[in-house]
Amino acid sequence: MVDVLSVILRALSFVLLFQAAGVAIFLAVFGRRLADSWNAVRLLGQGAALAAVTLVAGHYALEAARMAGELSGVWDPSLQGMMWHSSGGAASILRLVGLGLIAVGLQPTQGRGSKLATLGAVLACLAFTLTGHTAVAAHREMLAPLLMIHLLVVAFWFGALAPLYLASSRETSVRACEIVEAFTGVATWLVPVILVAGVAMAVVLLPDLSALREPYGELLIAKVVGFAALMGLAAANKWRLAPALAAGTAESGRRFRRAVAAEYVLIVGVLAVTAVMTTFFSPEAG
Repeated sequence: MVDVLSVILRALSFVLLFQAAGVAIFLAVFGRRLADSWNAVRLLGQGAALAAVTLVAGHYALEAARMAGELSGVWDPSLQGMMWHSSGGAASILRLVGLGLIAVGLQPTQGRGSKLATLGAVLACLAFTLTGHTAVAAHREMLAPLLMIHLLVVAFWFGALAPLYLASSRETSVRACEIVEAFTGVATWLVPVILVAGVAMAVVLLPDLSALREPYGELLIAKVVGFAALMGLAAANKWRLAPALAAGTAESGRRFRRAVAAEYVLIVGVLAVTAVMTTFFSPEAG
């Protein structure tokens, strides 16, 4: 029961953290292009950051319960002390600091491309390098930068989907098309980096090809399949649906938003798989 609750909180915290970080990055890059949707996008990022703070704190508290094997472990000061001094405790603190900076940086007084919010996004992603398989692997000095690049691009991609959805429904058709084209122009070059960095990390982490038949490897394959499906949807958005927005018809807007929503759901699925992988399995487990 404790493990299930922990992985649920972990998955939800991933979704909200990357949503908040992604909005901060999106506004830093494309914020000045937004008109009618800017405030809605800002509030989305700020709300995601505040909600993620609650979930990250809840997941941190549950780690002591996982060590005890029962929920009462949450109230055990010795176990909480162990967590506080662990790499997991340091990672949680850094996530909370990053999310706090995002929430503050997305105040309307901070402007459309807040450096404070962008710094928060970087710190929230950096926290992942402090714990987990890449943090204890023999080649950590190589894995940490790969993971950081991987996560920042994931945040950029995932975090932009909801803002693009809002822009396509609130901006004029011409402006919405310009925003989408500007995003896809950057994403076309950046998004493949997710696969390149992910494969590079897998090559270093997995002991041999037989590990792909173990639970960790099977979940890794599921992530790759999900990524392939996402690339197909992203290509459809770029070449077929995004240009159609310029027509300004209600149907073209609905089709684009359906495709963006499908991308969002798929990435949430990939993040959920990642939460299960990092909670229950190890690349070296036989």
